[in-house]
Amino acid sequence: MQLLVNPSPEKWKKQLARPVQKTKEINKIVKPILKKVELGGDKALKKFAQEYDHVHLESLLVTAEEIKAASDLVSKELKRAIKIAKANIERFHAAQAQPELIEEVMPGVICRRKSIPIQRVGLYIPGGTAPLFSTVLMLGIPAKLAGCKEIVLCSPPNREGNIYPAILYTASLIGITKIVKVGGAQAVAALTFGTESVPRVDKIFGPGNQYVTAAKQLVTKYGVAIDMPAGPSEVLVYADETAIPAFVASDLLSQAEHGVDSQVVLVTPSEKFAKKVLKEINEQLEKLPRKDIAFKALANSTAVVMENQEKALALINEYAPEHLIIAVENEEEVVAAIYNAGSVFIGNFTPESAGDYASGTNHTLPTYGYARNYSGVSLDSFVKKITYQKITAEGLKTLGPVVEVMAANELLEAHKNAVTIRLNYLKQNKK
Repeated sequence: MQLLVNPSPEKWKKQLARPVQKTKEINKIVKPILKKVELGGDKALKKFAQEYDHVHLESLLVTAEEIKAASDLVSKELKRAIKIAKANIERFHAAQAQPELIEEVMPGVICRRKSIPIQRVGLYIPGGTAPLFSTVLMLGIPAKLAGCKEIVLCSPPNREGNIYPAILYTASLIGITKIVKVGGAQAVAALTFGTESVPRVDKIFGPGNQYVTAAKQLVTKYGVAIDMPAGPSEVLVYADETAIPAFVASDLLSQAEHGVDSQVVLVTPSEKFAKKVLKEINEQLEKLPRKDIAFKALANSTAVVMENQEKALALINEYAPEHLIIAVENEEEVVAAIYNAGSVFIGNFTPESAGDYASGTNHTLPTYGYARNYSGVSLDSFVKKITYQKITAEGLKTLGPVVEVMAANELLEAHKNAVTIRLNYLKQNKK
């Protein structure tokens, strides 16, 4: 993990560059997968299961018996933890619901806006080295709350043809029953085109490796939406000497263990504090089961000493982190100055992992700088807003001439005539 002291703004972009994603090379692999699934359906998915997951599948769909068997394998302790997390996530996301907006903008002109659930959604749940059953909560709960008519969950099977038990238990707890044993880019393809077993969906959600990410971006050309473009996981910690070095190190490592292409950043006004954190990282790293992964991620990572707070905040907003931890004395002042971040964690006792699992906020967040223009997943992600308008005869008499003038000046005579013909009708039929 490199240490920079007061780097100049013109060097920030290069010094804090994320690991390069080899998009062209990845797309060359992913595009044929998409085409094979589009043409081959279930047969192609089963072939990919043999090739990539090393398992022969008779059926792609998870049965009720498999869900029951998986549930029996989940410990009572984990079930209790999942239920508490579920309650918190449900409460926070349910509070995001917006009532229908009805506004009479002028007499006789009534405008409305209403949230309508996206009818069919696909949830991709990674199941490899880190089976993310927590993502089932983060995606399944708002999908259910929004009222999505069909929810399809895809997750890769192991070599025995089973999906990770906690993933199945969590899906069942939420009420998701359409579960498919398919992972990787081929899962994204199945959700996009539909197969004999996998329904075609309108929007795809969920994190994944570089192939899943590439597939999600490619399939937007086929009329399906995605939650957001995304890259490897990341965290930036802004901490001063009121923070506890061991806490800061643990937060940095919690993201570094996600994958070798993850990135973590420390920004601090004190070089002495930065060195304390680096020392803690080295000590804690040795105790981690995934230390080899974290070690490689740390090679992509940086500690920045920035003595000037204004410049430090400018750097943070320029970087636009997925996760931002603020552990400084004047935390509210700093929080108020942040405008580019996926999710913000405030204070010494707010670890990023709390948001990953159980605080109630969503952990599906924009990475790779997309926090500049994307929000994390929320209830809004599973609905679309439809607007309505109703104009009475009296309302049209007032608004109509305004529309006529505007349409005429845009040289759109048919637009103008659609109003004029109604106004003439009203004049002719006056009582």
